[in-house]
Amino acid sequence: MEYFDIYNDKKEKTGRTLPRKGSFLKEGEYQLIVLAIIERPDHRFLITQRSLDKKWAAGVWEVSGGGVHAGESSFEAVCREVQEETGLDVSKAEGRCVYTYSNVDLERGDNYFVDIYHFHMDFTDADVIIQESEAIAYRIADWKEITELFNSAGFMHYERILQAFDAEGYSVS
Repeated sequence: MEYFDIYNDKKEKTGRTLPRKGSFLKEGEYQLIVLAIIERPDHRFLITQRSLDKKWAAGVWEVSGGGVHAGESSFEAVCREVQEETGLDVSKAEGRCVYTYSNVDLERGDNYFVDIYHFHMDFTDADVIIQESEAIAYRIADWKEITELFNSAGFMHYERILQAFDAEGYSVS
C-alpha cells in the first residue's frame, strides 16, 4: 500500500502519513503532487493522454506527474513519475520547480499542493516508452497544438502551466 506525507498549510511535513487510497484530508492537511513540463530544444513538449479506465479525466491530455510518496522529496517524485510514465530520465536534465499552487476541497477531503517543474532536455520519439496503465498515447507538441487540445478536447492543468510559465518569465508565444 502506498502512503503519502501530510503537510501543513505552510507546506511543511507534519510527520504523519496516510494511505493513498481512501484518505480524507481535514482543514490544514495537504498532500503533495508534482507535474513535469518536459520541453525539447525545438520548443515542443511531451504530453500524454490519460488511460480510458481512469476514474477522473479519462482520455484527457496532460503532462506527466503524480503523487509524492511518503519520505520522498518533490524532486525525487517528479523524476520517478516521469520515468514510470514516459521512460525518460529527467534527473540530470536542466530544470527546476518553477511554480507551486494549492487546492483546498474540504467537502471531498482533497487538499493538495502542486509543484510544477519545467525541464529542458533533448529526446526523440524512440526515447519515450509510455506506461500503458497510465496513458494510451503521447505526442510531442508545440504550444499551439496544446492550446488547440485545451480548446477542443481538454488539457489538464493548462491554466496552471501558463501560470508556471508566467512565474518563471517564460513566453510560449
